[in-house]
Amino acid sequence: MGAAPPFAITQLLRAWNSGDSGALDRLLPLVYDELRRVAHNRLRRERRDQTLQPTALVNEAYLRLVRGKPPQWQNRTQFFAVCARLMRQILVDAARRRDAGKRGGGPVRVTLNEDALTVDSPQPDVLALDEALNALEALDRRKSRVVELRFFAGLSVEETAAALDVSSDTVLRDWKFAKTWLYQELRRGRRPTR
Repeated sequence: MGAAPPFAITQLLRAWNSGDSGALDRLLPLVYDELRRVAHNRLRRERRDQTLQPTALVNEAYLRLVRGKPPQWQNRTQFFAVCARLMRQILVDAARRRDAGKRGGGPVRVTLNEDALTVDSPQPDVLALDEALNALEALDRRKSRVVELRFFAGLSVEETAAALDVSSDTVLRDWKFAKTWLYQELRRGRRPTR
């Protein structure tokens, strides 16, 4: 996932947990390029008129991360998963603001590549995808986490398995189920009612 040794990132995360505020300053340069890559991949799937840039998305995720109480960091995989979740929330919030600002505003499109969720019909919008993921989480939290880690954080099957403390085969089964389930939900045209 990045050039920095995983143990260096994990050590800095644990130091940050222990109250070493300088650890965060030393961590950011080690993870910044990878966070930009994750942000770029997420934004690449957005509408063409999306004004948020990868750097802005990373900066906003960073601000949300440091404003809140950090989780008890276990490792770098967990860190990137948390950052991916924050980026997802930022994109959903932006889509809601855009839709609220326009009467009858169009959907925010998210392309789901074949490594993620294969969708042959029109691309789902980020709000519909968020709602479907929330519904999947209510049904099966682990399967929802697999999607979040694979699709939003860009983790490999092996990294996802390590993050969830399950086998790679379990991740593959969950991934297959989740893709099919989400495809069906998105075909129904679910939209948030907020």
